[in-house]
Amino acid sequence: MPQHLEPMVIRHTCRVPAPAGPAGLARPVTPAGQGAATARQFDAALMSVGFKLSADLLEHLSRLAEEAVLDTAVRTLETVREMVGDHVQHNAYFVDFPANVPDTFDFWMRCIADALADDASHESVLCRLRTGVIDLLTLPSYGNYQHTYDEMLAAHDELIAAAGDRMTVLHLGAAPDDEITALYLALAGSTTPLGEDGLRDLGLLAAHCVDGPQPESIPMRETRAVVNLARLHAGADLLLDTVTDVLRLACALSDGDVTLVEPTRFRSLSRPTRRALLAGLDSTVAAVPARLADVTAHREAFKRLGERLHPHEYPRWPHAADVFAVARGEKEARSFDSRIEELLGANDVTGAARLLTAAPGKLFRSLDRLLRACRTQDERDAVVAAAEQVAPQVSGRVLLSVREHFHNRTQETVGRRAFVNRLGRAWVTTDTRPPVPSPERKRLIAALDAETRRRLPEPGHLLIDTDILDVALPLSGKATSAGLGVLPRGSLSPVDGELLRFFVHWKQAGRTTDFDLSALMLDASYETVCWLSYTALTEVEGEHSGDITDAPDGASEFINLRLDAVRGTFIVPQVNIFSGEGFEEVEESFFGFMLRDAEQQGRPFEARTVRMKSELRGLGRVALPLAFLRGHDGRWRAKWLHLYLKGNPNSNQVEGNRVSVATLVRGIVERDHLTVRYLTDLMGGSATATTLWDGVTVPDGPVTYIGLERPEGLHPDSRIVTPGNLRDLIPA
Repeated sequence: MPQHLEPMVIRHTCRVPAPAGPAGLARPVTPAGQGAATARQFDAALMSVGFKLSADLLEHLSRLAEEAVLDTAVRTLETVREMVGDHVQHNAYFVDFPANVPDTFDFWMRCIADALADDASHESVLCRLRTGVIDLLTLPSYGNYQHTYDEMLAAHDELIAAAGDRMTVLHLGAAPDDEITALYLALAGSTTPLGEDGLRDLGLLAAHCVDGPQPESIPMRETRAVVNLARLHAGADLLLDTVTDVLRLACALSDGDVTLVEPTRFRSLSRPTRRALLAGLDSTVAAVPARLADVTAHREAFKRLGERLHPHEYPRWPHAADVFAVARGEKEARSFDSRIEELLGANDVTGAARLLTAAPGKLFRSLDRLLRACRTQDERDAVVAAAEQVAPQVSGRVLLSVREHFHNRTQETVGRRAFVNRLGRAWVTTDTRPPVPSPERKRLIAALDAETRRRLPEPGHLLIDTDILDVALPLSGKATSAGLGVLPRGSLSPVDGELLRFFVHWKQAGRTTDFDLSALMLDASYETVCWLSYTALTEVEGEHSGDITDAPDGASEFINLRLDAVRGTFIVPQVNIFSGEGFEEVEESFFGFMLRDAEQQGRPFEARTVRMKSELRGLGRVALPLAFLRGHDGRWRAKWLHLYLKGNPNSNQVEGNRVSVATLVRGIVERDHLTVRYLTDLMGGSATATTLWDGVTVPDGPVTYIGLERPEGLHPDSRIVTPGNLRDLIPA
């Protein structure tokens, strides 16, 4: 197995592929267990960053040669340290943060005094003071570390280990090639869209696995484009069933947007590539001529692609030429959507519903509109009957998405409507739609529940970790960042600890870049209570670590909160780009949070206290990874947002966006997301037994385990579902 693929397996599955030697041969097993001591040292090193070896993995490594264990340890430690954000040095502006953080105004005055005492800056600062305005960025001691990383380490005591520290178990995997193949099949066959990181990983896996086993189906179009790109480069047959599949592949060839949301500037293509794309178009249309109607939805993109493919040079593929004739308007291919719009324009809702049964997914996505367009009970009955008729033909993801939609379409939810696009950009607007009639809404929900229950597999003995029940189903992986402990948007997860600490790290690629970590506290009415940022270094709730304004070698900022001192109901951490490169331009940027007990000391960043670390790679100048909610019982929980605000080109501050942030948070918090609890309730009816896991005991026989982390000691024939493969719960 190529070594660059091994970290991918660990990141996605928390399994370490069984070590292999040269030419794929297993390393020699030593009867005396020469690797045992090295394996124990490896386990101790892992525990220092919040990971540990499972009993099976420790036993397996102990029976290998010392050199084999050492090779595995070096690679694995590097991977897990990056997973948790411990691969960089996290310094803080205030050397002994969170202790001795000064009052904001006093700190600014000290920076001015230092500048006046410096001969090099004295005159310029004095001139600015005479105008009554001073720019903090012009003060020599502001925004730059005043001490080394080693000096910061010396100022802090060792972290006191606590029972609540995170401990992520790494399990023994199968042979390396088997692990790679299994991961490829899981990603390629996913029933929900993959995020940007998942698509990137899939591309590497597809290139490696192009000659091996393939999934029975590839439901997601973007996923198919990535697989087809690897197959094209390898000279394998393409997997195509629509003309849009070819367009997505062309976008992938040009490093463009395979989702077709953003326009792609197509590159010049080699003659063999042009032939492959044109042949694919020709065979697709020849098989089903009606597929030409799909061209109109992306007419401009097909026009630009035609300029690169030169279809007139290949008369042997006339159906491919028809595609571009339709795009140019020289050939008519009436779209399915236009026929629907014509019927609705004539107020023929029943006819539109009848026609839409030929496209079940489109019918389900149109149900809300159709029901609102109905004028009689007969029309409403016809729409619901059409949905019930085609429900078995609709993908599981669409079933669940529509179920969640109608659950939230009650009279109580009328008034506000939140939108989140594929890039994580969000906005809220007034909802002017009338509510869906209650009888039809309830009838549809019952039909959706019945169809979902029918598709779910027999779970046998169902073993459930209750902490996963409020995790939202991953109906889309888009705009969900990769990382450790990251959950789908809308998920709720418990927060158990006395100190909550956020962190952001970034490293600029080419120009001065200033990220600002802030935390906004809101009351139950979403009104501002206070905030912590570089303009408010201290509050009753906690401390800010100080502003860093330049990151050529990387920089970190922290916010420390005492949860029992927080005033209000919501804590909303955010990362504002004050100046410089965006989240997608910097060399590296990530956000996370840690939890500690009050008596724990340690450095500002301690890997084994990190509960979540995610990449910051969205389009926008303000990132909102998650929010924290205080429940009626006084306990805190995290609500996952994965949102990006457009913000301003420069000078974004928590003070300037607190109203829009509060509005967005309210839109997500007050929406009921479909969670794992919904599916486990449906599965429970056919389970032979349902057990809530106590965190210690596991049954002797095979189980279907659903939880945040895989327990040790499960029967080898068990089916295991954790956040890493939560998409497997979505029925096909």
